[in-house]
Amino acid sequence: MPVPRNEQSQSETSLLQRVDTLEADNERLRKICDALIVRVESGAAQKPEPYAAFEHSVVLAEQVRERTEALSQAMEELRDSNKALNRAREEEETTRQRLSDAIESIADGFVLFDNCHQLIQSNSRFRSYWRYAGVEIPAPGTDIDTVWQLALESGLIVEEHREPDSDGVVLLLSNDRWVQMTERPTREGGLVVLYSDITDVKNSEMARRIKALEESERWVRVVTDHVPALIAYVGADLSIQFCNQVYEAWYGLNGESPLGKRLEHVHSEELYHRLLPQMLEALAGNNVNFEFEEMDGQGQVRHMMRSYVANFDEQGDVIGFFVLIRDITERRKTALALEQAYDDLECRIEERTSALTEVNNQLRQEISERASAEARLQEAKQEAEKANLSKTKFLAAVSHDLLQPLNAARLFTSALLEQSFGPKAEGLVHSVSTSLDDVESLLGTLVDISKLDAGVIKPDVTAFDLRDLLNNIARECQQMAIAENLSLDFVASSAIVVSDSQLLARILRNFLTNAIRYTSSGRILLGCRRQAGHVVLQVWDTGPGIPQDKLSEIFQEFKRIRPEGSRPDKGLGLGLAIVDKIARMLGHEIAVSSVEGKGSVFSVRVPLGKLMPRRATTEKTLDVAADHGLGGARIWVIDNDHAICEGMRILLEGWECRVTAATSLAELERQLDPVVSPVDLILADYHLDNDETGVDAVASINKRRQNPVPVVMITANYTNELKQHIRELGYVLMNKPVKPLKLRSTLNHMISGHPRAPH
Repeated sequence: MPVPRNEQSQSETSLLQRVDTLEADNERLRKICDALIVRVESGAAQKPEPYAAFEHSVVLAEQVRERTEALSQAMEELRDSNKALNRAREEEETTRQRLSDAIESIADGFVLFDNCHQLIQSNSRFRSYWRYAGVEIPAPGTDIDTVWQLALESGLIVEEHREPDSDGVVLLLSNDRWVQMTERPTREGGLVVLYSDITDVKNSEMARRIKALEESERWVRVVTDHVPALIAYVGADLSIQFCNQVYEAWYGLNGESPLGKRLEHVHSEELYHRLLPQMLEALAGNNVNFEFEEMDGQGQVRHMMRSYVANFDEQGDVIGFFVLIRDITERRKTALALEQAYDDLECRIEERTSALTEVNNQLRQEISERASAEARLQEAKQEAEKANLSKTKFLAAVSHDLLQPLNAARLFTSALLEQSFGPKAEGLVHSVSTSLDDVESLLGTLVDISKLDAGVIKPDVTAFDLRDLLNNIARECQQMAIAENLSLDFVASSAIVVSDSQLLARILRNFLTNAIRYTSSGRILLGCRRQAGHVVLQVWDTGPGIPQDKLSEIFQEFKRIRPEGSRPDKGLGLGLAIVDKIARMLGHEIAVSSVEGKGSVFSVRVPLGKLMPRRATTEKTLDVAADHGLGGARIWVIDNDHAICEGMRILLEGWECRVTAATSLAELERQLDPVVSPVDLILADYHLDNDETGVDAVASINKRRQNPVPVVMITANYTNELKQHIRELGYVLMNKPVKPLKLRSTLNHMISGHPRAPH
């Protein structure tokens, strides 16, 4: 082990001092010995006895010899110390050289600072960074802050990234190399700084991100290509940056894709100039909706509903707009046919009135004819009412088929939203999701109003506690209010009322949705007031208010009152009409009062009741619980729609579940053995092919298993009979279209309450 230099110097100085002392003592003894010999050899009278003097000289000579030997030994020790010192110096030099070689051989840049944070040593890799940038290398003694400042000012460091979870700072150097800077303190208070080259890691990470982005874009295209509408994105320069297959087939000239082309080259000159004002309005930051006539590829005139939605960047500047085009030709033809039928009916009524006036004087003779005409009119009226009832029943009955593709698109879009990709693709996915929300809302409203008209929905009136219902509705609508910069206050109540909890919740939810939609600023209040034998549930808002002469019109179908200053509304004007029909069905009284410029209050009056003892049931209330993770959960999906199976599989696998999807029980049995294969939960659609139901498929599986599997039954059927049947079976019922957040909460609650199947 090498001896420190300062300890070697101290040992050498001590030996030299000891040698000098011994030499001085030896010289003094020689002088004494010489003096004694002279005294012995000189005369007799005054001197000591010769023998005594001789004896004393002998003693002195012995002391001189001993001192001389001690001096020789000290000199020998000094020579040994010098040799040890030389060896220590050689070992120190060797160790220093080895350390320098080791530092030089490090592939990373290396810098050593002392306890004053001044540069002591660096290797060639660190110095090469400065030479490549054409900057003078910092000299030893330069403090660390000066080195960092020189690197920034000289352009040696191009980018700096400090991430909380990272072990150091990631830097992009002027030679396009990425390095990770890490600092480690030394025992003496100094600092060792390493610069590790991570360019290859960065490049591989970028490649993975690009691949993930390409995969996300592929799924966006898959979803948009299956939407029956023309979808595109137009940049600020009016060039098409994205379009789906329907748009490409409509506007592709001679089989060429319009992607990347400017709209003036895609559309004819006449069509381009007709659309230009609306496009400029969208680029000004406004959302535009308008009907438009244009020719299709076969030269036929088509009525198109166009929507332009402005797209803003982080600074609030418009960088383009989204395009959604729907063909409404058939709907327009139907409207024109109805209008023509109405005109014909008016003409017939006028003609009949004229005829009756002319034959008034012959009334007695025409009684039989009038009775016959009246019977025919009554028969025609009955036929019209039957046709209208048949229409509403048909629309209510086919709600399952209408909601199937929307449910699949919702699942695919939700799976995409859980992926991480670039801002552009992310914006497109969010736009598609928003459009699906609008379609879902409009379709759900139409189906609900049709079911109410057809009498499909029957109230399930029971006594229940208002607490949970109000808590859930307030929590659900609070997020909507926050998104619109509104404050939603809620006053809880534990009153027991008699009503249908789901239909009453629909009334309150429509009240709150309207309040949020038409209130630009201020607050919204949900609360209760007790009256004699009743509870009045009220929703207050600080919106623009409703004119007094319009209060009776707001509950009519397709009637929308747009107060000045309210936000644009995409609804159909059916929300309050649904509230009115549900209230009549339940026998609840609804009321509204409003003051223009101050706000409105909507209320529903519900009778009080008492809770009855509940019978035992396996059904559990699924409150929204904390998500403890679904990783590794084995889930079987049974749905006769391939798109929904694929969408559900992608969504669940994004939640780290192990999914087996099948369109029937037979297909599931071909993939695995339902009797012994481990499973945590079954997701089954109620309506399957070949008159088979999800209940039949699940019953067949659980009948053969030792322990029954928890089941979530999904359906678009809202009847009380089916709801009661599913409840008696102990299954959880979810209605289409399925909300991904609600689905995840339900799965987490059910799986966390049951032991996992062994894997």
